[in-house]
Amino acid sequence: MTGTVNFSFASRPLVPYAHDYLHGAYEPKHIHNCAQLVHTLSGVVRVETAQGNWIVPPGRGVWLPAGTEHALQITGQVAARTLFIDPLARADLPASCQVVQVSPLLRELILSALQLPENYQPNSRAERIYELILDEIRVMAELPFYLPQPQSASLLQLCQQVRTLPGESWSLEQAAERLNVSSRTLSRHFKRETGLQFSDWVRRARLMSALTRLAQGESVLRVALDLGYESHSAFSAMFRRILGVAPSDYFPLK
Repeated sequence: MTGTVNFSFASRPLVPYAHDYLHGAYEPKHIHNCAQLVHTLSGVVRVETAQGNWIVPPGRGVWLPAGTEHALQITGQVAARTLFIDPLARADLPASCQVVQVSPLLRELILSALQLPENYQPNSRAERIYELILDEIRVMAELPFYLPQPQSASLLQLCQQVRTLPGESWSLEQAAERLNVSSRTLSRHFKRETGLQFSDWVRRARLMSALTRLAQGESVLRVALDLGYESHSAFSAMFRRILGVAPSDYFPLK
């Protein structure tokens, strides 16, 4: 059953909220009457929707438009700082779910908003912070941490197999053989249903698996080998190419 959580924006355009989750926590499917930005200071959040799944690494955020049914799966100790936002606060707020880069400025503004009063005077510091947050949300950069879901049963089953066994080679030819279709047919249908080439989808699935496991403290070498990479350096090169830093920098040892 899906629950609906409503917020009032009579006195301010957004409601900030801080919550810390324990590893393994799960929020079942629910809907908000407003847009939502979930920013994580630590840990990894998996966001599940009917359209696909998003992985939110630490220091990033996920944007959910108003009315988006979603569930949350928590990995590691997650410190979440969330904004519930009046969907009418700005005409050009993002219209689709997406994992986003949270700038240092926006991060500090979110933390500051947690201390602001619900009621405030016009032209006050509180009003300027709320308005600047909305300005920063409009220019957030989207990140490639999204796994779109195909609609057909055969492709949906194939994607589930990839997520279950991401360390297998998963070439287009091998996947087509499993489905008893030609490589060309699989490529065409997969791109039509997900918007991604099959090889790109597999690469994202592996990255999402890596992010979840690294957040739990597994070694980079163990994760790299389990995901089918020949070496620590090959995996690190892929990780750096997509995220801009090495795994050891993204998840520093405590």
